[in-house]
Amino acid sequence: MLFDVLIDLVDHPTMILPSPQQLRYLVALAECRHFGRAALACAVTQSTLSAGLLALERQLDAAILDRAAGRHVVFTPLGLELVDRARTALAALEAVSEAATAAREPMSGPLRMGVIPTIGPFLLPKLMPALRTAFPRLRLFLREDTTANLVNRLEANRLDVLLVALPCDCGAADALPVVQDEFLVALPPHHRLAGEAQIPPAALGAERLLLLEDGHCLRDQALTVCGLLAGNRDDQDGFAATSLHTLVQMVAGGLGVTLLPRLAVDAGITQGTALTLRPLAAAGAWRTIGLAWRPNAPRAADYRALGPHLADACKFG
Repeated sequence: MLFDVLIDLVDHPTMILPSPQQLRYLVALAECRHFGRAALACAVTQSTLSAGLLALERQLDAAILDRAAGRHVVFTPLGLELVDRARTALAALEAVSEAATAAREPMSGPLRMGVIPTIGPFLLPKLMPALRTAFPRLRLFLREDTTANLVNRLEANRLDVLLVALPCDCGAADALPVVQDEFLVALPPHHRLAGEAQIPPAALGAERLLLLEDGHCLRDQALTVCGLLAGNRDDQDGFAATSLHTLVQMVAGGLGVTLLPRLAVDAGITQGTALTLRPLAAAGAWRTIGLAWRPNAPRAADYRALGPHLADACKFG
């Protein structure tokens, strides 16, 4: 893609191209939908951002914004197309710098990592110190969110690498499976299944299976392991938890049973409760913790280098 851009420059030497700063203004306005917030995101004044976009419209001899919309930020159809192209162009320009940095100083500089809530609180306390020791020149910035939101940010070049649970819908991202994370059945005190060495999924059919709310990949993974379909499940009372900690307290209160990843259990999520934990007797009763990044990322070697440290951080006890 970058090669094609260079060829275009050779073929059209007099073409006036938008500056990277103008493209940043355009993308920021599309994301913020507010001139003031977009200017703040670009660390410029609102008048500077507005002037830059007006100059871009004049250079292109095209309307990017619908001025008839008043104070609301409304893009023309062409403007929306240009926003997508601006994101692609900025990603290509950043890839040039990233490739040079990766070749000159591997595992250094800023790294924007996204992590899902069912991994972050349990893994990061061990992973972060290990990475600081192994890669002292690496500056790690973290963003916690659901898988879908993180993938969107990855595709928009707002994150570099994701720490996720596989399988999940990571779009076209390259994925590196690192370690299997076993599911355990969490039962209330004195539950009828507490005496079983392993719990077959069929035994959970008569139980109230407590799950995280929609948007958490662990919900669908748990249903898949139990042989249930998310679209056909009618949750009792329409209630779903927002975190694993909430699930633990609900089970401890006798409201049902749930599945917990071994990572969270080893990190102490059930401490202070009287929950009984049993393995799930099912093939493939685990999720896989791994990394994901954009295809052909210049720093792919750096992301792969995180794998062994991730695997070590998953070892408790």
